[in-house]
Amino acid sequence: MATAGDVNGALPEKAEAIIAVVGSVNMDLVVGVPRHPAPGETISGTDYVTHPGGKGANQAVAAARLGAQVRFVGRVGSDPFGGELRRTLEADGVDVEHLGTSKGPSGVAFIQVDERGQNSIVVSPGANFAVTTDDLADSAFAGAAALVLQLEVPLPVVLAAARKARQLGMAVVLNLAPAERLTKVQLQDVTHLLVNEYEAGLLLGIPSFTVAADPENAARRLLELVPQVVVTLGDKGAAWALLQGGAAVSGSEPAFSVKSVDTTAAGDSFTGAFALAVARGTANGADPVEGVIEAVRFASAAGALATTKHGAQPSLPRLHEVEKLLAGVQV
Repeated sequence: MATAGDVNGALPEKAEAIIAVVGSVNMDLVVGVPRHPAPGETISGTDYVTHPGGKGANQAVAAARLGAQVRFVGRVGSDPFGGELRRTLEADGVDVEHLGTSKGPSGVAFIQVDERGQNSIVVSPGANFAVTTDDLADSAFAGAAALVLQLEVPLPVVLAAARKARQLGMAVVLNLAPAERLTKVQLQDVTHLLVNEYEAGLLLGIPSFTVAADPENAARRLLELVPQVVVTLGDKGAAWALLQGGAAVSGSEPAFSVKSVDTTAAGDSFTGAFALAVARGTANGADPVEGVIEAVRFASAAGALATTKHGAQPSLPRLHEVEKLLAGVQV
């Protein structure tokens, strides 16, 4: 079995994995601040910059840069941002045949990043909330091994996409962000749940500090809702749990040591990499335990690397960068 100390964690060469992503596309407007302001306080920041983002688009690009064939389902607006967002996805090899255009503004995220690299984000959904179940074309799912979902498009669309994917035998990876307390019935088609401490606590009805105190226990408790769970813990690594032969098995993996400058899209990088591992069968193969350890380590390396650069999609790593970090090369 692989262990936390393994450095040979790169995914083996396999046939190209096909992933479908149903989710959001945003233009990120980013400003650096010395610290996050208190309510009612005005502070000065740096000149703002724009970066393509949105959780769905970020996760699609993350998987594509690591070697997946990715099809994207979503919507941009008819504003200038819409065309730019479409072109940036195409530039990273993401199939945008199913990326529609709605009249009105594209989604926009307003992001503050402090001197420690910690961010706060306000999202204006724009065209993302115009996505409907009619956008879930059969051709977007055909031949795909995994579906990636978040919660930045309407929830009925997310649930319908999960149901459609499971009917086709696909793995369904849900990143529960923005956080929402979903029921077991709503999660019935999810095979792999990715949550941070706050999101895990929201699902369980407990404070995030309780999750942080024993994340493996939280992951095991979440198996009442889904068959496999990963709780991401930032610079403290990740805990995981899965059902094997009717019993709960759990463990944890440490974080990679990197110089972090901006945590934007770290979770999206983790999700895209994890989905690639799932699509290639490394997280649900003959030995599910070894599979999830390999998937979490691969995803953790990708997530860590995303914090070493500014911006959302600009920070997402390439496969050779992840392989170097897995091999112990310092970043």
